[in-house]
Amino acid sequence: MINLQKGQRIEVGLQHVCVGLGWDPNTNGGEDFDLDASAFMLNSNGKLPQDEFFVFYNNMTSPDGAVQSSGDDMTGGNSKDGDDEILTVQLDKVSAEVQEIIFTVTIYNAEERRQNFGQVRNAYIRIYDAQTNEEIARYDLDEDFSIETAVEFGRLYRRNGLWKFEASGIGHKGGLQFFVNKYAN
Repeated sequence: MINLQKGQRIEVGLQHVCVGLGWDPNTNGGEDFDLDASAFMLNSNGKLPQDEFFVFYNNMTSPDGAVQSSGDDMTGGNSKDGDDEILTVQLDKVSAEVQEIIFTVTIYNAEERRQNFGQVRNAYIRIYDAQTNEEIARYDLDEDFSIETAVEFGRLYRRNGLWKFEASGIGHKGGLQFFVNKYAN
């Protein structure tokens, strides 16, 4: 298993992987943090070929059947030590027009709840073999995103017929709408 640093890339070498995202819920009182994992399947122009290539809690499977969401964990309490939300990816099913898959995590109703990623503990993304559950790589979000409500955690992308993964860790303001505006046609 590789502990990735921001910007680090690895070759995936598998066709069926899971992307697990986890975090620890707020324990300081106040409202629970509802973090949402999403996948944006982008073409060579960096845009969604169709809206349905945006996989999230309201669209749980991509049109090509390659990406599936485990659903919405509204509290971060799905698991004590494991993944809270999982995106399953079958790379051999990914539509030929899709060149990369961006994995994001956003805070639902962050502005109304006055929440940001600086208040979230132990957030991570990990890639693991869907068949054996063997972890391939992990990226722990250790930066203090004190104003950000949306984070691009990582991306799978095609290079010379192979799939690679890059740890991103790029924070943004604007929640899920930021990514929808950026990647929609």
